[in-house]
Amino acid sequence: MLISPTVSPPQPMLADMNTYAAPSYLAPERLGPWAIYLEQIERVRPWLGALGELAETLIRPKRVLMVDVPIRMDDGRMAHFEGYRVHHNTARGPGKGGVRFHPGVTLPEVMALAAWMSIKNAAVNVPFGGAKGGVRVDPHALSLSELERLTRRYTSEIGFMIGPDRDIPAPDVNTNEQIMAWMMDTWSMNAGHTATGVVTGKPLALGGSLGRRDATGRGVFVTAREAARQCNIALAGSRCAIQGFGNVGYAAARLFHQHGCKLVAVQTSKGAVFNGAGIDPEKLYDHIKRSGTVSGLPGTDALSSDEFWRTDAEFLIPAALEEQITRANAGNVRAKIIVEGANGPVTPEADDILNERGVLVIPDVLANAGGVTVSYFEWVQDFSSFFWSEQEINARLDRLMTEAYAAIAAVAANRGTSLRTAAYIVACERILQARQLRGLYP
Repeated sequence: MLISPTVSPPQPMLADMNTYAAPSYLAPERLGPWAIYLEQIERVRPWLGALGELAETLIRPKRVLMVDVPIRMDDGRMAHFEGYRVHHNTARGPGKGGVRFHPGVTLPEVMALAAWMSIKNAAVNVPFGGAKGGVRVDPHALSLSELERLTRRYTSEIGFMIGPDRDIPAPDVNTNEQIMAWMMDTWSMNAGHTATGVVTGKPLALGGSLGRRDATGRGVFVTAREAARQCNIALAGSRCAIQGFGNVGYAAARLFHQHGCKLVAVQTSKGAVFNGAGIDPEKLYDHIKRSGTVSGLPGTDALSSDEFWRTDAEFLIPAALEEQITRANAGNVRAKIIVEGANGPVTPEADDILNERGVLVIPDVLANAGGVTVSYFEWVQDFSSFFWSEQEINARLDRLMTEAYAAIAAVAANRGTSLRTAAYIVACERILQARQLRGLYP
């Protein structure tokens, strides 16, 4: 393992491999994604019955890879970047999870994201395990040719870990269809044959699926719609506030808007805006494309970060990064339903506060599972070389997400738990049953 002096060294793990689950390692000021995941597992252990004896499986990643990614920059110098790929659990099927390019990527973060993918796939009963990858880099600081070289070198370094029946990457933060096309081509060239199913989220011309781009946001909307029915909230005339306006936030905003819900507040890393009469998501999207920020949209008022969380709305959708709602601001939230479009945006302490205040939280492992569900559809279509219409894909996604929400809500009602605990009960039971039935080899 080579760590370049041009990038900061990786953050240390919270504990060694033999003490991953010890609550004493959870830093009170900022848990971090891996510690949040560990606490979530600790909270679900008492509900697992005899399967709880196998819970060690859930807190130990199956396989962790850290790689040096050297590339030749346009000016001729060599630069080094640090990359990761983690297989958390593959008892139920091949690993599945995105690849993110971000300067804040760390190994504990990737481990947590891989673990959440295991839970997410099991919660909606998609036959995948959990995996995740990333490179610590600011992709906006690279030229297009440098970005391609970075992608291809990273793919080559992790190539032995991925494959159509082994581990299938997908887009995540700062990665897109073009990145997936380069990954697919690199792996295929090294394998000596074209394998479109090695990644999902590809361009349509290379075996991508219709409906994939909006799938995560559509899943967010479907679970919110089902929660609204449960809480007797009419979508027409309701209000929503969204943090993050990338693919997830934008797609969710359009669907809420189409069903009569007013988008009243939006926050991104470059500001926040408010309009009580509603913000047109298409106009906001065009404004962001022109200006690079939500600020200054005609007809809106600027909001501080604290004011954003205090927005009066039926739905609050954090669709940015982890640990956005914490014990510091959970008491300020005025929404009735929080729909986690991002991974890990609500900390366990914040979960407790929100639960005490009667705020319904639809957990990330359910709410944002639309993306991996349509990735599964894409994978199936690539294997069969038979592709479905967008209407068919959206209908299948709607049905699967609706059924998953109903099943998890029933467990929550029967056992008197939150939706998050219920989702973890359902997912962990499926993973551990698979582990139990498979046994150990050798």
